[in-house]
Amino acid sequence: MLQYKVAELSTVTDEELEKVINQWVVQGWHFEGIQFAMRESSKRPAMAFVLFTRNGEDEKR
Repeated sequence: MLQYKVAELSTVTDEELEKVINQWVVQGWHFEGIQFAMRESSKRPAMAFVLFTRNGEDEKR
């Protein structure tokens, strides 16, 4: 069974994105992508949602 993990970031910088990706990948999660939430008044994202998956059987190993 496929499991999903969503990590929410309110501080969107390259350092924070790297930190959360490395944190979950080392725990056996597979990075799937990033979804950004934008503000109308700014070109920088207000939030980021980092998406991961893993096979449910991987957790038991």
